[in-house]
Amino acid sequence: MAEMKFIAGSLCLDFVNTVGGRDARDVVLRDKLKAYADLAIWGRLAGFHTAREARKLERVAERYPARAAATLARAIRLREALFRIGKSLLGRSAPDDSDVNVLRTEISIAKAHQRLVPAGAKFAWIWDRSENALDSPLWRVSQSAADLLTSADLQKLRQCGGDECRWLFLDTSRNRTRRWCDMKDCGNRAKVRRFRRRENHK
Repeated sequence: MAEMKFIAGSLCLDFVNTVGGRDARDVVLRDKLKAYADLAIWGRLAGFHTAREARKLERVAERYPARAAATLARAIRLREALFRIGKSLLGRSAPDDSDVNVLRTEISIAKAHQRLVPAGAKFAWIWDRSENALDSPLWRVSQSAADLLTSADLQKLRQCGGDECRWLFLDTSRNRTRRWCDMKDCGNRAKVRRFRRRENHK
């Protein structure tokens, strides 16, 4: 399985970044969600499924392959809609209605799986038991997207300047000058390229 990274500063953006990179036309170069099991593992790594719950989801997916395939297709459709919405916002343009509708649909599904319950002296929102719900990872992603898109943090949205990366992230640096998703990866590669160009021009 491909390595999953959680460096975007927002769960929904980490989900958008479940690709190894994108080319200049934003075409996915290496998809990290190749099978339903990858989605279940991503949910475990994101922290909202235990290892036991993730294994249970994988077993359910094996028992119902058509449902698993449909859920994976929904996941990728949501991921790509969120990417295009983010790109539109970065370009100061209105997101496409079809992408917004994809997100609205997933948010509605997620809301249907939340319950308001007493919690001591107040109330709290909890999620339904999700051991058999193959789409439960998407509930958290869509809720995270709704939270981000309606928060002041949206002003920190950036896109990595790395060649064949183009990941989205929140720039929480003091001066809001972060250019790379990860300085250890894209940042270092850019440094190496600059060094080589300088050496070639000597």
